[in-house]
Amino acid sequence: MLDIKLVRENPDRIKKAVEDRQMKEVDVDGLLKADASYIDLLTRVETHRALKNKLSSDISKVDKDVREKLIKEATGVKEELVKMEEELGMLEEKRNTLLKSLPNIISEDVPFGESDADNQVIREVGTPRKFDFEPKDHIDLGKELGLIDTEKSAEVVGSRFSYIMGDAARLQFALVSFVFDTLMNEKLIAKLAKKVGNPNTKPFIPVVPPVMVRQEVMEKMDRLEPRDERYLLEQDGLVLVGSAEHTMGPMHMGETLDDEDLPKRYVGYSTAFRREAGTYGKDTRGILRVHQFDKLEMESFTTPENGMLEQDLYVAIQEYIVQKLEIPYQVVMISTGDMGKPDFRQIDINCWMPGQKGYRETHTSDYMTDFQARRLGIRYKKGGFVYMNDATALAIGRALIAIIENHQQKDGSIKIPKALHKYMGKKVIK
Repeated sequence: MLDIKLVRENPDRIKKAVEDRQMKEVDVDGLLKADASYIDLLTRVETHRALKNKLSSDISKVDKDVREKLIKEATGVKEELVKMEEELGMLEEKRNTLLKSLPNIISEDVPFGESDADNQVIREVGTPRKFDFEPKDHIDLGKELGLIDTEKSAEVVGSRFSYIMGDAARLQFALVSFVFDTLMNEKLIAKLAKKVGNPNTKPFIPVVPPVMVRQEVMEKMDRLEPRDERYLLEQDGLVLVGSAEHTMGPMHMGETLDDEDLPKRYVGYSTAFRREAGTYGKDTRGILRVHQFDKLEMESFTTPENGMLEQDLYVAIQEYIVQKLEIPYQVVMISTGDMGKPDFRQIDINCWMPGQKGYRETHTSDYMTDFQARRLGIRYKKGGFVYMNDATALAIGRALIAIIENHQQKDGSIKIPKALHKYMGKKVIK
C-alpha cells in the first residue's frame, strides 16, 4: 500500500503508474476526493472533541443555574459527535479501500509495455548448445530414464501434476542443498554483494515455512488477487501459498526491527500451489506449467537506501546459481504491463530450454519498496517502514527441465553439472 501523503503530493505520478499498468478500474481521482472529505471531516471531529472536553470540564466549575444549560449543550455536542465519528469511520474505510486498490509506483528504468512481449533483454549469458543429434524434451527423457511420470499422476489427481522419481528426486534435493550452501556461504555472498555495490554481506537464514496462510494475511501481502489463481480453503479461511514468499514476507508482521539487524535475509524451501487459471491449452506437456511444484525463495527486509541494491544482489545470486548449473540464460527487465501490482521493479531470468526451442522464465526478482511493509506493519526503529525484496533462488521443476534438456547426451544419459556432483554422488544419470 502506498503512503497517502505520497498520493496527495504526487497525483500525476500515481495516475501514470496506474495508466502504465493498464489498471482502468483504479480511481485515483475518487481516492483524492475521498481523502479530502476525510481530512475535512476529521478537522471538524477534532474541533467537536475539543468542545466536548471543554464543556465537560466547565460543568464542574459553574453554578447550578448555568450547569443545566452546559449539560444540555454538552449532550447535543456528544450526540452530534457520535454521528460525525460514524461518518468519519465510513469515509476512512472508503479511502483505505481505494488506497489499497492502487499499485506501487514504478522505477524510472522500467520499460513501458502492454504485455510480456514488451519486456527488454538486458543481457544474454552463455550460448545455446548445438547438438550433433536430435535432442529430446524432458518428458521423453524422463519417461526413458524413469524420472518423471505425468500419466499416472493424471489418473491419481488430474492434469498438471507429476511424480518426480529416482535420480530426478535425488537431483531435486541436490539442488536444494546446493542453493542452501550457496546462500549460507558468507564469503560468497560478500563477493557477490561487493560486485553490485551492496554494502551488506550478511548470509541467508534457511527456512521451511508453512504452505498455508490466512486469507487476511495474504491480502496484506497484496498477493490474494487474482483469486482464481489461488487454492482457497474457505472452511478454514486459509490459502495454499503460491510461493514461499507468501509466508516469509509476514514473518515480521507487526514488528519494529532493530536497525543493526538489517538486512534480514531468508531463503525458504516450500511447495507452491497455483491453479494456472487462464493458461489452459498452454504448456500442457511435461512439468513446465503445473499446479504443484517445489521452490526455493529469497526474502529480505532492509532500509530504503539499500532496497535497490538488495535486488541487484538477488539478481547476482540468481546468475551465479544458473551459471553453476551450466545453463545459458537471459536477464530481462519486465515491462510496466507485465509487472505485479506490488512491484516497483521486476527483473526475470529466462533459461534456455532445448525442448521449448527458446528461453523460458525460471527466476523472478521483485522489489516492492515499502508497499507490502505498510500493510504488514513492519518498521525499523530509526526510520519508517522497511523495504522488502523477494526473488526466486530456484524453481525446482523448471531447473530440472533445464538440466535434463541442456545436459542430455547422445546415448540418452544426462550429465550432472559439476556443482552438484558432491550432492548426487555421481556424474551421470543413465
